[in-house]
Amino acid sequence: MSDGPVRHRLLVSCADRAGIVAAVSSFLAGHGANITSSDQHSTDPSGGRFLMRMEYVLEGGDAVSLERAFGREVGAPFAMDWRISPSRPRKRVAVLVSREDHCLLDLLWRWRRGELDGEIALVASNHEVCRDDAEGFGVPFAPVPAKAEAQLLSELAAADVQLVVLARYMQILSGDFLERVGCPVINIHHSFLPAFVGADPYRRALERGVKIIGATAHYVTEELDAGPIIDQDVERVDHRHDIEGLEEVGRDIERRVLARAVQRHLEDRVLVLENRTVV
Repeated sequence: MSDGPVRHRLLVSCADRAGIVAAVSSFLAGHGANITSSDQHSTDPSGGRFLMRMEYVLEGGDAVSLERAFGREVGAPFAMDWRISPSRPRKRVAVLVSREDHCLLDLLWRWRRGELDGEIALVASNHEVCRDDAEGFGVPFAPVPAKAEAQLLSELAAADVQLVVLARYMQILSGDFLERVGCPVINIHHSFLPAFVGADPYRRALERGVKIIGATAHYVTEELDAGPIIDQDVERVDHRHDIEGLEEVGRDIERRVLARAVQRHLEDRVLVLENRTVV
């Protein structure tokens, strides 16, 4: 992935009303910013919520001054929830994994090829199985025993990460951990939520004779597997698939779905609206 110029991403959420896009566009143009993309969505033009992602390049301008002025001149008058995120430095990512390595290896491979808009700064695990994989890609590996949340928090803080990815990390994170970690956490769930939650989903799917299986990537909240969904996908299956066949299909879906969710977050393409997302 070529670095190119630093792109700034403006994310906006506010009550919908006339003039929002015009105000934002005029402000950026007036400060010498070249808008390169713009996406917006309204839940209801009459009293709904307006969400927007606008990307721009600022050639020779002062990004800090622009941000302060935006808050005064646009953000406050429209009562916006907003933030501006630069494309560089790239966000630092920690990947948590247990024994299954397929999602971890996929993320490491994409990162090494420059296909992830972030830096994998740490792999942490409650097993040693993936140490060689992480270190083979030049990424520090931290062994953290199960339920040792204080140690895990210390490792994440030392790595200065802005995103935590659970790449089949088979430990439930406490509400205290989620409150203290200080950054979003993305999980990949090995089924198409809300169906077949819990243990051994592929055996349960086989027993029910399902015709599709899938995977779900979502933000982690204290309510287990109930956080805002970022991405999902499915594949058709039939009676010819045994458990091993279903698991093989499932692993492939999990890799794709998690990679898409992580990339969309890193590119600041995900806006959370209550318990759902606008991507």
